[in-house]
Amino acid sequence: MTESYSFDAVEFFTVGTLGPRGERTFYLQGRGDGKLVSFKLEKQQVMALADYLDQVLDDLPETALGPPPADLSLREPVVSAWTIGALGVAYADDEDRLIVLAEEFVDDDDDVNEPNHARFVLRREQVIGLIHRARDVVSAGRAPCEYCGSPLQPRNGGWCACSN
Repeated sequence: MTESYSFDAVEFFTVGTLGPRGERTFYLQGRGDGKLVSFKLEKQQVMALADYLDQVLDDLPETALGPPPADLSLREPVVSAWTIGALGVAYADDEDRLIVLAEEFVDDDDDVNEPNHARFVLRREQVIGLIHRARDVVSAGRAPCEYCGSPLQPRNGGWCACSN
């Protein structure tokens, strides 16, 4: 059974992977009110979220910040509640908080009336930590082909078909 989540006071928020390079599964994970929740997502979603959050931070007025969280590795158990289909970002000006919204991926063949949602209200320090962590996690994967940008397959010795 799946469900929606809303965390107004996020204690922990990160992205990470499980599995070997080339076969990694990406997760978005958060904890609030003592409850830990994980969601599967795509590498491109992780990078797009980091890039967009970075742009949003650049557009906000400067303010004094504390240090970002130190340890942003995934917490056990990593069990996906559902797979993310869409991500959104909002800003709560009155609280100076960024809000990350995730919506469940729903296949057209599923008999689901409404997708589940997750809402995470984050401090700027948490967002900065997430941006750095996301970029580190994504860059730890397979090197891209210099011509097409697709990940190189280790079993091909770093050769890509587009180089023919």
